[in-house]
Amino acid sequence: MPRPPDPARRRALLDGVRAYVLRNGLADLSLRPLGRALGISDRMLLYYFGTKERMIAEALALYERRPVFRARTLLESGGSPTDAAGLRRFLERVWRQFSDPDVRAVLPLYLEVMSASVLHPDRYGPVMRDIISEWTDLFTSVFLGLGMDRERARTQAALLTDASFGLLLAPLADGHWERAEAAFHTLLDTLEPGWRATA
Repeated sequence: MPRPPDPARRRALLDGVRAYVLRNGLADLSLRPLGRALGISDRMLLYYFGTKERMIAEALALYERRPVFRARTLLESGGSPTDAAGLRRFLERVWRQFSDPDVRAVLPLYLEVMSASVLHPDRYGPVMRDIISEWTDLFTSVFLGLGMDRERARTQAALLTDASFGLLLAPLADGHWERAEAAFHTLLDTLEPGWRATA
């Protein structure tokens, strides 16, 4: 039985998987051409990563430029917001990162993962749930720091996460990024009075 790759080799494979999927999409992903592109057999890919879905999940999770990683860095560098105004500034900074061309280029893949999770919930459902949970958990911790009880913080975080995902995915079809940005600021206008009442 072959030995698992060393961490550097494993990481290189996952980086290659992510780059391949970004170029070719997820819908028709087949392990054999993927393996050929990476210089490894499809059987070895399964040996190293278990399943195609787990491999995709790991490849996405390790992407250093993921917006959720950047949002965590913002919190670590600036501290968690302590009032509604600070929370709004933080959320606006999080939103602005989606104008980065590198970040925007990855969004179609997340749309594919979302679609696949609906069509094949047993295979891709856990991948999408992990993505949403990361954002919801991050925002929940921010709302808790603002003084909300856990149930309300979780609800506010779910609202913000779900609405933001919709605002980010719609422009992939119609190209109206300016309208999505205006809608995001309107969302914050709607929610901010409730945050002020908590702080």
